Amino acid sequence: MQRAILELEQVSKRFGGVRALNGVDLAVASGGITGLIGPNGSGKTTLFDLVSGYLRPDGGRVRVAGEEIAGLTPHRIAWRGIGRTFQEPRVFGRMSVWENLMTPVADRQDFAPFIAAEGKGRAGRGEALLDRFGMAALRNAPAHALSYGQQKFLQLAVVLMRGPRLLLLDEPTAGIHPALAAQFATHLRALAGEGATILLVEHNVPFVLGLCHRVAVLHHGEKIAEGTPAEIRADRRVLEVYLEG
Repeated sequence: MQRAILELEQVSKRFGGVRALNGVDLAVASGGITGLIGPNGSGKTTLFDLVSGYLRPDGGRVRVAGEEIAGLTPHRIAWRGIGRTFQEPRVFGRMSVWENLMTPVADRQDFAPFIAAEGKGRAGRGEALLDRFGMAALRNAPAHALSYGQQKFLQLAVVLMRGPRLLLLDEPTAGIHPALAAQFATHLRALAGEGATILLVEHNVPFVLGLCHRVAVLHHGEKIAEGTPAEIRADRRVLEVYLEG
């Protein structure tokens, strides 16, 4: 069994009287793609915010590679090899694609076995990522001129420049054309095949079930199911609260 790179143990978070997460346990094995699904308000984004340091848990433990990270700032967590994208692409619109990639980052090559240009320096990695995502011809274009889907690819490329060992992807296919979503899936499979560990939140359930190795399901802040895509498809409670909801 592969070692878990991310472990959540009885993690809880409240916002006033609202229980966003209630005693959630989750282990993400190193390597592969894990999906996190659930209805709106189920706690998916809160979980991402806790792992990436934007929120502190009220209870429980969050560990990356065995190290407790709950309470660390987002910057310190990023330095530990956690990279996150957001549903709305966070890029510098007035800067070019290339300038976005070259923005100073937590440059940790030891966390980047899946980046083709490892050892060639930041510029080499940037060139490799432009080629990888088919954006070489756009290197001098301002980021605001890109399509929404292209901005999502750029956001992912910027995160990959940091060489994360764990990628947290928040709604990577939301609002993009199905053809681009298919390209996204192809790239994520390739990254996982090269050693990346990916945890993604998605509302596109067919996308998740067709892509991920394992899937966890949240509902009202609790984990109600976890397993292979086939097991999730057959889970009666998942069907009742989400897939048929």
